[in-house]
Amino acid sequence: MRYSKTALSKICARIFLLLFCVAVSGCSFIPVPLTADELKQQAKQDNIAVTKNQQELSGPISLYEAIARALKYNLDFRLEFAEKVLSQTQLDVSRYELLPQLVARSGYDGRDNFSGASSQSLITGQQSLATSTSSNRDIFTTDLNLTWSVLDFGLSYIRANQAADRVLIAEEEKRKVINRIVQDVRTAYWRAVTNDRLSGKVETLLERVSIAIEESKQIEIKRLDRPLTALTYQRELIGIKRELEELQRDLSLAKIQLAALMNLRPGQEYELVIPDRSDVVNKVDISPETMETLALENRPEIRSISYEQRINKKEAKAAILGLLPGLDINFGKNYSTNTFLFNNNWLSYGAQVSWNLLNVFKLPSTKRELEARDKVLEARRLALSMAIMTQVHVSLAQYEHSQKEYRTASDYYVTQDKILEQLESGVTLNTVTEQSLIREEMNMMVAEVKYDIAYSDVENAYASIFAALGIDPFPTDVDTGDLDSLTDSIKGYFDDLSLQEQLFSLKVK
Repeated sequence: MRYSKTALSKICARIFLLLFCVAVSGCSFIPVPLTADELKQQAKQDNIAVTKNQQELSGPISLYEAIARALKYNLDFRLEFAEKVLSQTQLDVSRYELLPQLVARSGYDGRDNFSGASSQSLITGQQSLATSTSSNRDIFTTDLNLTWSVLDFGLSYIRANQAADRVLIAEEEKRKVINRIVQDVRTAYWRAVTNDRLSGKVETLLERVSIAIEESKQIEIKRLDRPLTALTYQRELIGIKRELEELQRDLSLAKIQLAALMNLRPGQEYELVIPDRSDVVNKVDISPETMETLALENRPEIRSISYEQRINKKEAKAAILGLLPGLDINFGKNYSTNTFLFNNNWLSYGAQVSWNLLNVFKLPSTKRELEARDKVLEARRLALSMAIMTQVHVSLAQYEHSQKEYRTASDYYVTQDKILEQLESGVTLNTVTEQSLIREEMNMMVAEVKYDIAYSDVENAYASIFAALGIDPFPTDVDTGDLDSLTDSIKGYFDDLSLQEQLFSLKVK
């Protein structure tokens, strides 16, 4: 069915108008907020996803299992791991930028009449060739072109090396997060252990204090004793109750914090392994100077800045490379259905050199920017080095003070226990009042809590030394896929002091 020129023009005009309306409507965007059902569904999915695929609790949790659960399920750690995977993926993508471009194209070109042409003599001004055509009205073309830019290859090579350095930076950030998580778990665990060990005693003592307060009120009401004496006694008991409640609050928060670090569902009940109280035997026999060197070699913050400096140096090379002329080499296979062509299939090849001369004026500013950035990174690295060396000495001082405080708390606890034994004997013989016994039981409770906290402070201070030195708190070459295997590896790593000494020796070498 043939159309006239006027009909074809009208059809083309309608098609153009339709495409124009679609394009205009596509450029008009209206903000569409999430609906209540969508938000509800998303909240439901998130509530399930936060603890999905986690191994169920099978009994009391030890310190090593708590660390393993935090490393395996903690969402902050998962975020760092995802960012490392993203950096690795970006590195993989940058490697493909090194390849030349291989573009396959297929096209159609049509018109409602022939594209005729004629020639005119430049000398006589007369038409020298009858009107003719060298092209069909409908032409299909295909081609496969291979293009390679030498300059882009060089720049892509530098960018790929920078992406590799960013992968290493992500790895150092992951190490830093691991250190922080392990330290937080140790702190929360020992305080939670104190809570589980003393929670029953605190509750019992709170009940006795409450009963004693009510009895004191009755004494005041019935005028069985002088009002001032009864009120003073009540004030002392209420003060004891307030201290006990504050103590109970602080200790109970540690268990909630530990659950969050292990990514347990909020409110989920769990038990802890209550270790026996033992003497602190950890020793640090390395000189502060050696520890400073060790820290500067291993801390992830220092390594990250070193990688950033390496990236900046490669950026300077990229800036210089960008000044060079670009050489583009192309090779292609072509085909056309135009019957007027003598050869419908042909190979094409060529080369082109291009050079943006204005980039020469950009180079001095770019070099000054890169030099300024390098100076900033150098200053940051030196400032961080001083801070790290200071942190090493602070961690050593904290460890020494924590040991002294632990010994003092231990002596106080033993002495208070003997005092309480004497008072309990006195109550039996009616030579000591109930008020005095409650007061000393409160002191005993505080002494026990401070004893446990002092022990946890020693453990945390010892772990802080490892963190200050930048030593990984667990063997990084173990399989983290299995929770039980990871727990055993962490336990062996922490329990074997000779292994830690060998690690110190290896790092120093």
